[in-house]
Amino acid sequence: MRDASSAKSLEEEGEIAADYLEELLDIADLDGDIEIDVDHGRAAVEILGEDGAERSLRRLAGAEGEVLDALQELTRLAVQAKTGERSRLMLDVAGYRAGRRAELVEVAGAAITAVRASGLPLALDPMNPFERKVVHDAVAAAGLASDSDGIEPLRHVVVRLS
Repeated sequence: MRDASSAKSLEEEGEIAADYLEELLDIADLDGDIEIDVDHGRAAVEILGEDGAERSLRRLAGAEGEVLDALQELTRLAVQAKTGERSRLMLDVAGYRAGRRAELVEVAGAAITAVRASGLPLALDPMNPFERKVVHDAVAAAGLASDSDGIEPLRHVVVRLS
């Protein structure tokens, strides 16, 4: 369990990230509310659409989350520049990651079913680190094993019996 100073440090990361993202939204002339939380030992920041702004915010996610990944990395660098510490902050925009997480749990479920039926390992399509973590967690919760294999950008999850 994290101590109070660690939780305070994560809250500070979130505040720094929120300030950075508010400036970015102003520059891009986009409306959004920023929520800060601590989730699984990480600062978590989400940009939520105000009335009717959800669609315009989706551009900050990109078609396949590539813009969101880049924005998250820039935000982490902004936090690191202020704190001097590496940030593991997670960023979501307009619920993109939450929706993607649900899709990935379904992908993992189908892979789990296939591996249980065949007994053979199953390699999934390439995924980014966030996506692989979601799949690894779902596979572990089902009592199976998984590994990441390959080199970015082709790194993927292999699901197997434990």
